[in-house]
Amino acid sequence: MKVLMLNGSPRLNGNTSIALKEMEKIFLGEGIEVKTMQIGNKDIRGCIACGSCYKTGKCVFNDDVNEIAREFEEADGLVVASPVYYASANATLIACLDRLFYSTGFDKTMKVGAAVAVARRGGCSATFDELNKYFTIAGMPVASSQYWNSVHGRLPGEAEKDAEGLQTMRTLARNMAFLMKSIALGKEKYGLPEKESPQITNFIS
Repeated sequence: MKVLMLNGSPRLNGNTSIALKEMEKIFLGEGIEVKTMQIGNKDIRGCIACGSCYKTGKCVFNDDVNEIAREFEEADGLVVASPVYYASANATLIACLDRLFYSTGFDKTMKVGAAVAVARRGGCSATFDELNKYFTIAGMPVASSQYWNSVHGRLPGEAEKDAEGLQTMRTLARNMAFLMKSIALGKEKYGLPEKESPQITNFIS
């Protein structure tokens, strides 16, 4: 099994990395492969709704997003972590996720998703909600923990002092590992849920 983790921070080895590394230790102990990709320091532009991906199966901008897409397709779970900027996720990460979820046609049903927010003080719950929306529009179960998935720290390394936050990360990773393994067993026995043809309703006709 494999988990893809996207680090939305522009800082290498910052507090967001501390949160993800706490999860990684649990995943590896559960026998789950981990691939972490740093996104916040990349030059990733937003979606322009050109529709090219409908024809080619990939984003028209051939940058890190298409590479991430290949890793995402192979993964059983996706962790998206971001520092909090103005009660929101890093804009580069959001641009990446918009294009990643919109341009990829592979089935994401029952891949497990988890969102993580890291802040000095406030804005974690708003960022957490923002990131979870990508999972729920794609048929992905959302992994939960013992608290909202957040860690606090401002200066480099301060997240190491957030004992509750780090425990939340470990619990999240254990729950996510359990979900992925359970879903794999369920798929073997029952397959994936039946899908209906999409019904698209516009508000103005």
